Amino acid sequence: MSLEVRTLEASDFAGWLRATRLGFHRPATVGDEEIELRRPYTDLARTQGAFDDGRCVATFRSMPRDLTVPGGAVLPASAITHVTVSATHRRRGVASRMMANELAATAERGEPLAILIAAEYPIYGRFGFGPAAGVTEWHVDTARAGLRPPGDDEDGRVELVDPADVLKSGPELHERVRVQVPGSINRNDRWWELFTGKVRMSADEPWKEPIFAFYRDSSGRVDGLAAYTVADEWHGMYPQAPLEIKNLIAATPAAERALWRYLLSIDWVTTVRTGFRAHDDVMPLLLADRRAARVDNSSDFLWLRFVDVPRSLAARTYAAPGTVVLDVLDPYGYAAGRFRLEVSPGGTATAEAAPSAAPDLTLTAADLAALYLGDESAVRLATIGQVTESRPGTAAQVDALFRTSRKPWAIDGF
Repeated sequence: MSLEVRTLEASDFAGWLRATRLGFHRPATVGDEEIELRRPYTDLARTQGAFDDGRCVATFRSMPRDLTVPGGAVLPASAITHVTVSATHRRRGVASRMMANELAATAERGEPLAILIAAEYPIYGRFGFGPAAGVTEWHVDTARAGLRPPGDDEDGRVELVDPADVLKSGPELHERVRVQVPGSINRNDRWWELFTGKVRMSADEPWKEPIFAFYRDSSGRVDGLAAYTVADEWHGMYPQAPLEIKNLIAATPAAERALWRYLLSIDWVTTVRTGFRAHDDVMPLLLADRRAARVDNSSDFLWLRFVDVPRSLAARTYAAPGTVVLDVLDPYGYAAGRFRLEVSPGGTATAEAAPSAAPDLTLTAADLAALYLGDESAVRLATIGQVTESRPGTAAQVDALFRTSRKPWAIDGF
């Protein structure tokens, strides 16, 4: 029997949740409370399922999000999530059909970008997505680390706060932070409710309330937030308590340094796991012995796909003036074409289709996505033959244009 792929009706939702659980190798039972909590936050018009004789066997949905790009502008993006295919229905093109539907809907909604977190690396390149912002996770031996002394600008204080304080002050802080960080997205009210434990989405998902800390500047303004847990572990009479960071955001350098210094000097804590941070996070630079910070994981994280190339290119700022014609290859067609990017001395840009212009650099939509936020180098891609220069030196010019002072960082998954 052929599979039916379609958007959901309200009556499909419980079966869709069960299929999602099975797709991620979790028990299929879904309680009424979970259905009631998830349903209001799931837009059925943006949610697809594949059905075999009435049973949901594949899932897919998207959410509207705002993505920060270099320079601080935000672009509407389709954030794709909950992509699963049951083990019994793999290799039948189901995910491809759902992705094709979503890209068409993304274009119709006027969202210039689609984004996702790739569970497996090889899957999404064929759909035109490229890895656009990576993450690194460190394991810090606090006994070896040592800490640089505080700077003169660290005249604020770190204080422990309650979840209610986080719900009150966290959203405003995050809005200030995310416009500074290319690759970050907005957080809705439900994110904060889940983060603070006000809402539990599923009874079978373990949750331990974090300890929350604010950094306040000398005027009392909240400039930083850290959330962490500490395990109660002892070896005989010696405490060996590992600390795990759940979230750390800072609107100022002083707040960032002060929060790291606090977390790395808590009594009884012998190791700190940082969670997913930017590739170039400053934490190791704060240590007297940088070897005390061992990289546990360094990987791609946020993947990006162009739907409207001119709008996306014109939205960000650039590091140098110049003009380049990009010949973008995209079998799906959304990003295909030649585009002239002209950057002014101030870093702002215009971008337009230029079908008759001679190309300077030929690359795929996925390659352009990898360059867009500043995570990848065109020279590196040219070295392995992944992008092609028609004009010698273009790859270096593109790097000069797209260069950012800091690596992009997707602060949150979705």
